[in-house]
Amino acid sequence: MSGPTFPVRAFVDGDLQAAADLWVATWAATMPDIDFEARRPWFLEHLAKLRAAGARVLVAEVPTDAIAGFVIIDPATRYLDQLAVAPGQRGGGAAEALMAAARAVSPGGIVLDVNQDNGRAVAFYRRSGFRIVSAGENPMSGRAIWRMEWAPDGIRPEPVPAP
Repeated sequence: MSGPTFPVRAFVDGDLQAAADLWVATWAATMPDIDFEARRPWFLEHLAKLRAAGARVLVAEVPTDAIAGFVIIDPATRYLDQLAVAPGQRGGGAAEALMAAARAVSPGGIVLDVNQDNGRAVAFYRRSGFRIVSAGENPMSGRAIWRMEWAPDGIRPEPVPAP
């Protein structure tokens, strides 16, 4: 894919507000029937807990030093909790840059949950080499989810329990 490149760097505390704004905007564009602004406090608390437990947060930047997206992955569990790209940056390569960074953090494999009705995300993960391994339900929204996994060279990693 040619086009803009997105440098990826470690999250810093100064990114918190921009990441929360991006999370709200991304999810509001993806699922407009849910009030994600009302869920902002949950996201901030969730992010803090994940970081305290050892999850890595990486951000992709645009030339203006704004955040184009972020990924949260726990190298101990291989669980990718969030991959969010700003609506205006979708399709430009930020998601691919973040996925490459996530694979560098967790080279032995990645496991994630994705809403089944989020066709754009499901298609992205499939293009990225993930496969569906099971179905479940999102405990917060009640929506149907897919558990998906990626493993290098088709090696199946050990199962990761749901968060």
